[in-house]
Amino acid sequence: MDALDALLNRVSAPRLMAPAPDAMQREVLFRAALRAPDHGQLRPWRFITVEGAALTELGELFASALPADASPEALAKARAMPLRAPLLVVVVASVKASLKVPAQEQLLAAGCAAHGILLAAHAQGIGAVWRTGDMAYHPQVAAGLGLSADEQVIAYLYLGTPERDLRAVPQVQVSDFVRSWPAPDSAA
Repeated sequence: MDALDALLNRVSAPRLMAPAPDAMQREVLFRAALRAPDHGQLRPWRFITVEGAALTELGELFASALPADASPEALAKARAMPLRAPLLVVVVASVKASLKVPAQEQLLAAGCAAHGILLAAHAQGIGAVWRTGDMAYHPQVAAGLGLSADEQVIAYLYLGTPERDLRAVPQVQVSDFVRSWPAPDSAA
């Protein structure tokens, strides 16, 4: 697939099934992630893959992070979250101490790495969707995933084979999002 085609036509695939990306496809996914903009070449990211029985374990971790009075429905929903796809990639921002590169810039770089995975997935015909939600920010989940104090979950990327045809790319007008600065003088 042409790079511009991937950029212009990628859409999320929320309904995924097996098979998961194979080893060669995964190599491409992570190589694409490593090309994210990275001021200072700090590589402020890492990735955790979750699949097979570990998806159920992650669901248990999610359920354990809910309040003690969580409803049975909420517990069941938390347990089912990781089961949405055969492969889940946890994108972790791993902020490094730096006098030149602020933490915010490093978080953005990790987000770009996640986007690189999504684009590489689309280019290979792999379905993917980026999700976050409460479990991306919960300290108990972070601890359970082995994150350090300087790390945080940026994304849960669900990857697999789309269950159905992908939806059409939404049509938006570029002019709705782009302005010149300073604004042209309307009196001229």
